[in-house]
Amino acid sequence: MKFSIFLLLLTTTLFAQTEYPKDYFRSPLDIPLKLSGNFGELRPNHFHAGFDMKTLQKEGLNVYAVADGYVSRIKISTFGNGKTIYIDHPNGFTSVYGHLQKATDSIESYIKKTHYKEQSFEIEMYFKPNQMPVKKGQLIALSGNTGASEGPHLHFEFRDTKTEKIINPIFFGFDALLQDTKRPIVSNLYVYPLDSKTTVNHSQRRIPINLSLQKDGTYLADKIIANGKIGFGITTYDYDDFSFNKNGSFNVDLFNNGKSIFGYQFNTYSFDEMRYINALIDYSFYKKTSQRIQKLFMDPPYNLSIIKADESNGIITVAPNLANVCRLEVSDFYGNKTTIAIPVEYDSLTAVIEKEAVMANYVVKSSKDCFFEQSKNSVFFPAGTFYNDFDLNFKFSSNVLTVHDDTVPAHTNFTISMESDAFDPTKKDKVFIGRISGSGVSYNTTREKNNVYEIRTKTLGQFKLAMDTIPPVIKVLKSVEGKNLDNQKVLQVRISDGLSGIKSYNGYLNGKWILMEYDNKTSLLTYDFNDGIAAAGDNELKVVVVDNVGNSSTFETHFLRNQKL
Repeated sequence: MKFSIFLLLLTTTLFAQTEYPKDYFRSPLDIPLKLSGNFGELRPNHFHAGFDMKTLQKEGLNVYAVADGYVSRIKISTFGNGKTIYIDHPNGFTSVYGHLQKATDSIESYIKKTHYKEQSFEIEMYFKPNQMPVKKGQLIALSGNTGASEGPHLHFEFRDTKTEKIINPIFFGFDALLQDTKRPIVSNLYVYPLDSKTTVNHSQRRIPINLSLQKDGTYLADKIIANGKIGFGITTYDYDDFSFNKNGSFNVDLFNNGKSIFGYQFNTYSFDEMRYINALIDYSFYKKTSQRIQKLFMDPPYNLSIIKADESNGIITVAPNLANVCRLEVSDFYGNKTTIAIPVEYDSLTAVIEKEAVMANYVVKSSKDCFFEQSKNSVFFPAGTFYNDFDLNFKFSSNVLTVHDDTVPAHTNFTISMESDAFDPTKKDKVFIGRISGSGVSYNTTREKNNVYEIRTKTLGQFKLAMDTIPPVIKVLKSVEGKNLDNQKVLQVRISDGLSGIKSYNGYLNGKWILMEYDNKTSLLTYDFNDGIAAAGDNELKVVVVDNVGNSSTFETHFLRNQKL
């Protein structure tokens, strides 16, 4: 009992909101703040790390430094946040600006020089406090759609400078820039039997529970008849008054007989915790339906700091002569709340719907190292690879290695090895282990020694050895051969590779390396004539593209310009 009280006090203390400065930072945009994504929103393999701010469905809006500080880091990537600027502030926080079209003034000039110095589009730079100072409200960039962005917007974050923990921007006074009078929506409630002996409403499988709106605005769930250990799950989202986007819900609390037994609040967390989203959600259901059920229990526990739980970890034991009156509260930062009463009663039921059968021939114990081998092909799971024990389907047939399927999430890398002497010894560097996806295979970085090929991956599924001897394809969008391009601001080339994928790309104009920006969404390389490298008269263009196993393609052409920019 003493331990329970201590744990409750500890989690309450840890969950208390830290005081953050409310009036120190301004908005990075000079238009009304509207969100297309909020902090903690559920994304593939991670929680969203900040605010996605709408930019009027276009690029090129001014982006400003939110406070005095200095540019501490700049990263240019074809994936993730694309073109990103980081500013460290003297009060111990870092602001992050992502998916930018480009930086401005001296910042952009420094970036351009670094591109040419390193002869690479993808670069990363770190700065000291006196190198690139900025003032609050200073124009630092233009908004864009770079990296993994699915449309023009500004990705914006706050981080603790020392720990690099990500913090919800709502705590920094950004709540005053938004308006939210709407309660979060719980679109579905589910109940889970958590062991082989438990039956819920005559089922040994997860089942949905109907909800009825009451006169006081709360909801009442249909009565649950169960025996043994059960847990709940929900699908939930939240609207604000102006954005009309389904954003994530801020706070969830589950009570049993008036006691808080499980909950979480999206306030702050570290990047190391991101992948625990796959433990929080019903991952199997998500892979099958693309819908994310947030589980309100941990079985077994995992180290996600946003979770507060008592000793039950959200698991409710339904037993004879033991009442269970459950209540679920989902709320936003502004205090708007949705409440669901969930009546639970004991009854010894027979299972009409039995537990779903799983095709398997081995058992994985998540707390132990596990090694399985068939026909000189093997898989090794280090202890802690998975969140739960599970029955594994592992076999080798028709040159395909089946390592279960992607309905079980892996938290860390595991190793797959495949042995074969069927490949030409002179072309072993073109062979890789590919994960079968539809009619194709996805590339994995592969090591080879003595005809044994090996990869490290976090994704289960079917794998096979594949060889890629086909070079990448390079196509100019519109022929420029011998043409005058005085009226063109840019020159674009599309590149692609049908198997192992693009590893590197380089452009040369009159023998000099040129910056060609790569957009992975459109597969376009773009050269901007404002670089000033094009000569008056004839110009020779060469583009070289290499795939992940070393196949190379070269495209060459020439064009005319009567004036030098």
